[in-house]
Amino acid sequence: MSVFADSSALVKLYADEPGHEPVRAVAMLIVSQLARVEVPAALWRKARAGELSAADAGVLVAAFEADYAGTHDDPARFAAVSVVPEILDDAARLSAVHGLRAYDAVQLASARAAAEAVPSCRTFAAFDDRLRLAAAADGFRLLPS
Repeated sequence: MSVFADSSALVKLYADEPGHEPVRAVAMLIVSQLARVEVPAALWRKARAGELSAADAGVLVAAFEADYAGTHDDPARFAAVSVVPEILDDAARLSAVHGLRAYDAVQLASARAAAEAVPSCRTFAAFDDRLRLAAAADGFRLLPS
């Protein structure tokens, strides 16, 4: 089973936050290209807030970047959906339909594109309530359920 994960879910792969277990149990995650910026930003924000040390944040960001891009020894852990004009067009429409913030709309549009390319990708992992409601309205199963 393929699961689309927004950045709020991806952060749980690295930071020990409540609800991390179901995300860590998924073998194959599809993500938006936005995650390349959003996940490190969230981890560094945790360091600035005192939730992580700067050293720990650096280690977690490096682990995410290795998972995102792959390494010499290991392939990328995620399949990334490129943010192309068609996704931005869909995101603009979704922001109106669901009242989503800009990047949340891009996340949902990316999930829709992933589901079109990989029909088995009909599960959406997220921890933002408004985005979860929008994904459910769009026919996605939610993780966590």
